[in-house]
This record gives sequence, C-alpha cells and structure tokens, in this order.
Amino acid sequence: MNLTDPIFQDADKARAHLEATRWPNGPICPHCGVVNEATNVGGKSARKGCYQCNACREQFTVTVGTVFERSKVPLHKWLLATYLISSSKMGYSSHQLHRTLGVTYKTAWFMAHRIREAMNPVAKTPLGGEGKTVEADETYIGGKEANKHKHKRLPRDLAADAKKKVVTLVERDGSARSFHVANVTAKTVRDVLVTTADRASHLMTDGAKVYTGVGAEFAAHSAVDHSAGEYVRGLAHSNTAVNYFSILKRGINGTFIPRL
Repeated sequence: MNLTDPIFQDADKARAHLEATRWPNGPICPHCGVVNEATNVGGKSARKGCYQCNACREQFTVTVGTVFERSKVPLHKWLLATYLISSSKMGYSSHQLHRTLGVTYKTAWFMAHRIREAMNPVAKTPLGGEGKTVEADETYIGGKEANKHKHKRLPRDLAADAKKKVVTLVERDGSARSFHVANVTAKTVRDVLVTTADRASHLMTDGAKVYTGVGAEFAAHSAVDHSAGEYVRGLAHSNTAVNYFSILKRGINGTFIPRL
C-alpha cells in the first residue's frame, strides 16, 4: 500500500475497500446484527453506500459505528490520514496532515484525535499472566534545559520535577500501556502495576527502589542494576520498555520535523 493507491484518491474506491475489509461475508446491520440480509438503496436521493436491512428495515452505511461516521470529510481522506498516522514511527503532526490532505488545520486536528482514540483497545484486559513477562519502567518527558533561553533554565535538581512523569508496562511479545503520574513513588507505581498487570506475571524492572515492594506481590520479580552497568542478566532486563520509550520520544520529536 502506498500514497498513490486508488483508495486514497477516490471516495468510492475507499468505500469499497472499507466494505470489503469490514464486511468480508456481506453487509452486517449495526442495528440488529444480521449478516448479508441488506439491500443497497439506489436512486439519486440515496446516500452513497447506503443499505437497508431486510430484517429490521433500518438504513446504514459501512461508516456507522466508526470514527468516520457523520463526517463531511471525504472517506478517502480519512483512510489516507489513518495510513499516514499509523505508519509513521516519528509521529505525524496535525499541521502536516492539513497540508497533505488539503483540509483546514482544525479539521486535521479533529481527525488526528479521532484516529488516535480509535486505536485504544475496546476491552483492556490485564497485561501478562501465568508464564508471561511484564516489564515496567519510567521516563520523563519534556523539553531539554539546554534548548531553553538561559534565563529560563531550571537548576539540575528541579529540571526532572518539571517534566511529565510516565510509567510504562510492556508485555513481552504483547502490548504496552503508558500512564502519566504526578510523581514516581512506590505508591503511584504500585497503583499502576496492580491495576494493569496480572499478578501471576513475572515482573522485570531496573533496580529502582520504587519496584521493590510491589515486586513481591507478583509471581516473580527480577531486576537489573543500571547504576552498576548491568543491563541484561540472562532473561532479566527492561530493554523492551526502554526501546518503547525511544520510539515514543522519536514520535514526539518527529512531530516537529518539517516534511517537504
């Protein structure tokens, strides 16, 4: 798939692609759930891609129940925006989206938020489980002091507190979840861990003391001592979480890199 694909250039082709993706076995009525029992509504006054269910007599289109529903933005632009945002590891700003799609900045901002919200899992089951490994780590997100004007720079002991604190859990060969916390303390970290990860998991962290107490609540807890230059000990490491942070921060930084 590339930017010259017909589904990104024509709304009718985009609709056909979405129908084939969502309805491989025929139209599914979002009102009663009946499969392949709908008739395409023809006529000049009918909406494009409109179907009427033969069971409940309600009308619907393929966009019902999606982030594309009730939008005046052409469907092919929605699909292109989704492709650009989901395929860009370095982030994709709303300003770049509005230039690429030829829509206003407000429309691009709205579209970007809807697309990112649609990426959230519908049912958030606990990460990990028996026989599985969950890594936990924290990071600080914010501007570098060296990039600030000299009179706005904070002392080194205050710079970290001024940044946003993020705790992330990553299930190996699974998904990741990040949480903003007010402060990185044993209490805030424990709240994130016990409500997000299955306690039957093997917890792996660095040597931070905030994980010592909560680690005892899991089936097993392994830690590596970064301060002593230890980053891997057999299967014990938190490198998956660290790699996640590198992608996250490249996404934040990359949003502000201009693209021609």
